[in-house]
Amino acid sequence: MLRLFVGLVLFLLPALARSAEAAPVCTLMVNATSGAVLVEEGDCRSEVTPASTFKVALAVMGFDAGVLQDAHHPVMAYREGDPDWGGAAWKQDTDPERWIRYSVVWYSQRLTHILGAARLTRYGEAFGYGNADFSGDPGYDNGLDRAWIASSLKISPYQQAAFLRGLVLGTLPASDEAMAKTRSLLEQNIVDGWVLRGKTGAAYPRRADRSFDYDHGWGWYVGWAERGEDTLVFVTLTQTEQRGKQSPGIRTREALLEQWPALSRRALNAPR
Repeated sequence: MLRLFVGLVLFLLPALARSAEAAPVCTLMVNATSGAVLVEEGDCRSEVTPASTFKVALAVMGFDAGVLQDAHHPVMAYREGDPDWGGAAWKQDTDPERWIRYSVVWYSQRLTHILGAARLTRYGEAFGYGNADFSGDPGYDNGLDRAWIASSLKISPYQQAAFLRGLVLGTLPASDEAMAKTRSLLEQNIVDGWVLRGKTGAAYPRRADRSFDYDHGWGWYVGWAERGEDTLVFVTLTQTEQRGKQSPGIRTREALLEQWPALSRRALNAPR
């Protein structure tokens, strides 16, 4: 009996460890063409920080405004004092492709400073991108440096899905070229015959004393998937319950990719 109990505990440990690290907040899947919601689980209406998923919208803005030219221009150099918590990959010359691949925060900050708060707000409002609030932390005048990182800019999973549909269908109020270039920048994964393009995001809630709560990080993975004539927009959001070795965004992406075959079958079988 003891041997059976020990065996059961060992079998369950990996699942228990995963559930202790992150709790799902929302899983949302939408038919890109019709807009029909095919899968909706959890709280998909509340707005939270977009974290690095904002890079998708920022890329559209940058290409549309002519600040970004193509996947490899402009190249910008790391400067001492730039955010460097991403390790060695963040301390190299960076082009748009590397910016998205390594989620380089300081490259985003260069773009937001070039675009300016007024133009960012106009784009955000036109895109329906959450609350389009680029003011930053109250009293700190840091909106151009971190509005999208646990600060003033907030977006719900539903709003993420609506923005992504616009990007996929080419209906955002931006040039066709800007949207096409942005779509081609995003990370690609192939699962069960589906081609998924998406972006992760991670940020940690700020406490009243301005320290970060690293045990309860937000993790996003958002994008779309294509197979044959089917295109599905997906948005998944989690919040960690304890700090782990991986970024909350990476964990959220890996969980979605693991669940994708079952989720996509469920979505395709849903009433449309």
